[in-house]
Amino acid sequence: MRLKISARKSDLARLQAFMVGDALKKKHPHLEVEYLFKESLGDKNLTDPLWKIPEKGVFTEDFYGELTRGETDMVVHSWKDLPTEFKSDTVIAATLPRADQRDLLLLKKSHFAQIKDSRALRVYSSSPRREYNLTDFFKSHLPFTLDSVKFESVRGNIPTRVRKLLEDPNIDGLIVAKAALDRLLTATQDEFKEVQGLLRSYLQNLTWAVLPLSVNPNAAAQGALAVEILTTRKDLVELLKPIHDESTYQCAQKEREILASFGGGCHQKIGVAVMHRTYGEITLLKGLTDQGKVLDTRALSTSSVPTFPENSMWSGDVKAERVPLNVAPLAPHINALYVARSEAWPENLSSPGFVWTAGLKTWKNLAQKGIWVHGCAESLGEQEDARLDILAGAPLHWAKLSHEEGYESNVESLPLIATYSLKSTGNLGSFAGKESFFWSSGSQFLQAMQEAPEILTKHHACGPGNTYKVIRAYMEKKNAFDPSRLRIFLDQDDWRQQCKK
Repeated sequence: MRLKISARKSDLARLQAFMVGDALKKKHPHLEVEYLFKESLGDKNLTDPLWKIPEKGVFTEDFYGELTRGETDMVVHSWKDLPTEFKSDTVIAATLPRADQRDLLLLKKSHFAQIKDSRALRVYSSSPRREYNLTDFFKSHLPFTLDSVKFESVRGNIPTRVRKLLEDPNIDGLIVAKAALDRLLTATQDEFKEVQGLLRSYLQNLTWAVLPLSVNPNAAAQGALAVEILTTRKDLVELLKPIHDESTYQCAQKEREILASFGGGCHQKIGVAVMHRTYGEITLLKGLTDQGKVLDTRALSTSSVPTFPENSMWSGDVKAERVPLNVAPLAPHINALYVARSEAWPENLSSPGFVWTAGLKTWKNLAQKGIWVHGCAESLGEQEDARLDILAGAPLHWAKLSHEEGYESNVESLPLIATYSLKSTGNLGSFAGKESFFWSSGSQFLQAMQEAPEILTKHHACGPGNTYKVIRAYMEKKNAFDPSRLRIFLDQDDWRQQCKK
């Protein structure tokens, strides 16, 4: 069988078409593929920001005619470029596994002193979503004291935008979709070697940070690839089934449905991220509607959730004194640090190269110490894949900074470097009469078990990371584990809201 696949002419769009063709040929070895590339309206108009172009589907509409006239069999799109309203005579028949859905900040290393002196940051991005969600974040989570953050419009493919950043003396940074850069840097076809070399040379002059989804949820369906065909081509539906990823499709569809409920379109100041995890589905929604409604939702959807009276809930803090420990210099091969809390960073420690934090609070505190942070696990646990290796351009050798009883999930991949110890100061009285407990750390729970072991059989809640593993392991050791009495929530607010329902 000979198949025609269409896509835009840009490096990234061609690469994405090749990804679909290669995936199909792996499942159907005798398949022959012909590629058809052309410019779309969005490629031709590089002057106006996308949200100012009145036409819908500026990167996708030009291919609709090719499908209906039978000039091509399928079109490969970035899911986020598709209008939220579908046509009745075409269908998305396959969705490839999603790449990293987060945004990426690229910042000129040579501009650090300039930014500090001017207390101002100028960033290339034409996205109203990014400008609305990131302005305050940049003021508090970068190692500068900023009075202003200004966004400037920019258009063009990824290499063009990065080149414009480096050539413009008035611009400090650029925001791009991380998936786009990751894909270009890992392309295996020879025709992309030149652009890869160019991007690697550009990155030598830049530092970067992976922007957190809880602050800046992605454009709906960002990072996912869609294959569009005519609804009448049942033969292609069967052909595409083996490369379809249902989880990615479900997340992309839910994001698009949520965006559509507010009017849809790239003019919206709205980001929405849906993520599947073993413990449930996370939905992050943040932005401002055209009607002026502020959106800020962080929700975890799971199976049944226990209900407790509000006055029986406890989310206080088991007090402990932090005692600094003598820390040996980092081993020479360690080039990446996972920082559990900002207090774990020794005063005399220099960054080994890459810094990742457990959550946003730690990121903010380290930034205020002048440390550049490359991203965070957003309080979802150290099992969350940072996905930094492609950008780093070299293998990352990690270590974790925490206290001496910090949980070691995998000693080989994330060895613990203890920088302080915890000394209990006692907090027994506050547990009296409580039935439901939220724990912010495993050490907090273990300390409570020493002081008040009778609360073990009460209802317990925590985040999805190591705290859950510590509590569950302790309960199993005591033969007291009951899934209905240990629940995962995203944070204390989520726990309180769910328990009141």
